[in-house]
Amino acid sequence: MPATGDGRAPGAADLPGAHDGAPVGHARSRATIAPATTAPPIPHPRSRAAHASHPSHVSDPAGPSTADGPADGTPLRLLVIEDDDSDAQLIKAAVADSGTSIEIHWARGLDQATELLAPPAPWARRGRSRTPEFGCVLLDLAAAADLPHPSDSSDGLEGLHELLRRAPHTPVVVLTDAAGAELGAAAVAAGAQDFLLKHETDGPLLARALRYAVERKRADESQRRLVEAELRGQENARLQRHLLPTPLLDGAGLSFTRRYRPGRRRALLGGDFYDAVRTDDGAVHVVIGDVCGHGPDEAALGVALRIAWRTLVFAGLTGEALLTTLQHVLEHERRSDEIFATLCMLVIEPGGVGSDLDSLGAAERARLYLAGHPTPLLLGRDHAPITLPADLAGPALGLLPCHDGQAAWPAHELELRPGWRLLLYTDGLIEGRVGAGSRRLGQDGLADLVGDHQAAGLTRGRLVDSAIAEVEELNGGALTDDVAVLLLERNPVQLILG
Repeated sequence: MPATGDGRAPGAADLPGAHDGAPVGHARSRATIAPATTAPPIPHPRSRAAHASHPSHVSDPAGPSTADGPADGTPLRLLVIEDDDSDAQLIKAAVADSGTSIEIHWARGLDQATELLAPPAPWARRGRSRTPEFGCVLLDLAAAADLPHPSDSSDGLEGLHELLRRAPHTPVVVLTDAAGAELGAAAVAAGAQDFLLKHETDGPLLARALRYAVERKRADESQRRLVEAELRGQENARLQRHLLPTPLLDGAGLSFTRRYRPGRRRALLGGDFYDAVRTDDGAVHVVIGDVCGHGPDEAALGVALRIAWRTLVFAGLTGEALLTTLQHVLEHERRSDEIFATLCMLVIEPGGVGSDLDSLGAAERARLYLAGHPTPLLLGRDHAPITLPADLAGPALGLLPCHDGQAAWPAHELELRPGWRLLLYTDGLIEGRVGAGSRRLGQDGLADLVGDHQAAGLTRGRLVDSAIAEVEELNGGALTDDVAVLLLERNPVQLILG
């Protein structure tokens, strides 16, 4: 392989054939020298800038060099780690004969290479354009490894191991002599993208190896990021799934159907929340709420409010005392004073509940608390759905201060006759559009819709699913807001449905 070009390694003795700034002729390339201190800005390896006006170049090892570019004119910035002058000349000759646009930068060891590979410090970047990254590293396995503890490794790949540790995201091609073919294969197994034999490498082979190394590394990095994203997604899904509540209704004699759909794509949790528990005195407490907004912060706040609500219920709080305390939790946990939450809470009083409730014709008493939330629908066996009164509704949590008495949530007393069913929901279910105009479904529209499905004989999960499906059909597609729906029904045998 003819030795052409010229260069000078930084901080090293002159390499053979160096000509400071003088052009070097070659049958297939024309070369010029640009010192590192006066080198023009170097385009990014993946930029599309045209280089037709810049024919092939091979530069001083202290600065960049280019050779004839590929079809797209994109130069490859190559860092060569080489401490042997004759081998450096072979590499320069191969680059000149490669027919590929390559900018060569030289380093005599890993310490010098690390300085070139490392991104500049933040203080050093101020007022300066960012140096483009290297597209590939060509490492001579015989070059000095600059290891802090050279005796720590004896497999001949000490330099490669250290380079991969210092620059894990840069593709690497190793050089070895003819007797080291097995060592080159071991280098690929250790993390290099390819290996070349020094005296059997010509320009086209070098260019092809570098291009393949870059693409292999890119594919490896894409696969690594994909695996990491999948693992993060699985972890987030497990976390969010565990944050969804499990109703505690043992002995309540109720069926409980729930549906939950976050508005955010690829999420399991939204700002809506719900829960249902039965306390030791036999009372059943149910809550459904909605934190304004749709992001992960709102989802986290919804979980915090739901857990706080359950804790306060088991601590013996109920009614306005519970809601006042819950507002204090909201005020301390929210990221902004503009964040608020609507809430609907139902307390079914104990007493008279047994397996023969319906046969006895006994009615049940309940208390309804509304904090800026849509009122539930009362579904009976002998009447169409009824929207419960909202005249005693109080403000949403977090809108008005509690300490001066402005925020109040009085109870609305309910009588639940045998065969009752209550549908609780968040506003995402009623704010969907009806047709192409701006008209919203609203509470009355939902009541009519559910009544039609109820008249068709649908119950429990099928009733809820069919209602949600028709709401989405009327909306012209999936609902963008979070949706939570609870269907609570007196049932002689307790049944909790998903």
